[in-house]
Amino acid sequence: MSPAKTYDVAVVGAGVFGAWTALQLARRGKRVVLLEAYGPGHSRSSSGDESRIIRMGYGADEIYTRWSQESLLQWNELFATTRNEPLFQKTGVLWLADAGNPALQATRQVLKRCGVPFCEHDSASLAKRYPQIHMEGISVGVYEPESGVLMARRAVAATVAEAVRIGVDYVPAEVTVPQGMGTISQIETQLGERFSAGDYVFACGAWLATLFPEILGTKIFPTRQPVFYFGIPPGDTRFSPPHLPTWLFKNDECYGMPNLESRGLKIALDRHGEQIDPDTQSRIVTEKEVTEIQRYVAYRFPALKGSPIVETRVCQYENTSSGDFLIDRHPEMKNVWLAGGGSGHGFKHGPAVGEHVTRQLLDGVAGESRFALASKETVQKRTVY
Repeated sequence: MSPAKTYDVAVVGAGVFGAWTALQLARRGKRVVLLEAYGPGHSRSSSGDESRIIRMGYGADEIYTRWSQESLLQWNELFATTRNEPLFQKTGVLWLADAGNPALQATRQVLKRCGVPFCEHDSASLAKRYPQIHMEGISVGVYEPESGVLMARRAVAATVAEAVRIGVDYVPAEVTVPQGMGTISQIETQLGERFSAGDYVFACGAWLATLFPEILGTKIFPTRQPVFYFGIPPGDTRFSPPHLPTWLFKNDECYGMPNLESRGLKIALDRHGEQIDPDTQSRIVTEKEVTEIQRYVAYRFPALKGSPIVETRVCQYENTSSGDFLIDRHPEMKNVWLAGGGSGHGFKHGPAVGEHVTRQLLDGVAGESRFALASKETVQKRTVY
């Protein structure tokens, strides 16, 4: 058997958290190997699909607003190195809610405190600006003009490409989870290739519960989340930027994006679906799911009533009990770290997560308490949106 290849850090999982962790470590001069079973931003991952929202509003959760600000800067710096790839689309983000919505009120306060540009709309202003949306039950809107959409699948690929360019070794391989306690000396792939490192970071999204069932089997909740794209009528620009921004209905637990790259209106419900296995769940939408979203689109976007569904995806969230991330050391393996729990809102934060993990590993910076394993419960009580 050949000797193990040696690195400073081995990162397992090339979704957005793992890719940015590898990149941030390499930028600090560390020798890094990035191992991924299915490929960067693959179709079964929570980092897959074409697009993800990047918004600053997070209610009272200021840490996520600040991380979004920091991450957007780093995303744009990364994208500046790519050519002919508009991987951030500044569509603006529009929050819509009923009068007195507490989350929207808290969002306003935090955006002001963090210096995020935004403007407010009353019901009359919303009806005038966005006649293509049926605003029943909506009284207020908060608009973030500098926010928008990250082109997710390609953004992850760009992150991995940049990591490789500056020295990260990318290895397509399935890793066998190490066993034991104390310091782990090496990890092995299913094909028998071995890798030795000072630290190991497992950023495996919905697979974390499968890989570490003893500690995460009841604390990571992968759920089924269908996504739909509705075809736009010929020559109709009302559903494309700048006429329609990215939008979130607080009342309806629904979000969507305008017609980007001619793919149609993207829409999904932000309610947690059934718990699933990311390897075996069906990736085909059900008749019930189709009927529900068609009814909703006809209600909120009357001009799209009867429009065809031109694409579908079945993605997943990997939820923690609260929706806060999981970024912590393994309780028994002292040089193994866990980074996940994106909970349906994590993609935008990839740069900040990678930086946070890097500072813990290299600088001994204390972890954020709300990301600690000890804070994760076995019953879902979502508080982060």
